[in-house]
Amino acid sequence: MVRVYDLGHGRAGDKGDTSNVSVVAYNDEAWHILERELTAERVMDAYAHIVKGPVTRYELPKLRALNFVIEGALGGGVTRSLAQDMHGKGLSTLILTIDLPVNSPYLASSS
Repeated sequence: MVRVYDLGHGRAGDKGDTSNVSVVAYNDEAWHILERELTAERVMDAYAHIVKGPVTRYELPKLRALNFVIEGALGGGVTRSLAQDMHGKGLSTLILTIDLPVNSPYLASSS
């Protein structure tokens, strides 16, 4: 198993009650692993304790990035939420903790 953190870095943004979380791969091999293994279903499982709506995945292959639009993630939005992180910027950290079932030469050399 490998964490998303080992393959790329994350960014997050928000609009209303929707969070936009992206993962950008460190290199081509990491991109191929993320593209294959980091599914919308895996992301929804990781966020299930705070998310109400669906997760939609968008691929940006030229950037080696995946973007996940996560609806119902911010407790009603910035002006309605009682959450400490009302904008959901910390949600990019959560995506980096997802474990992926991967064995790779890249991973062996990067540890």
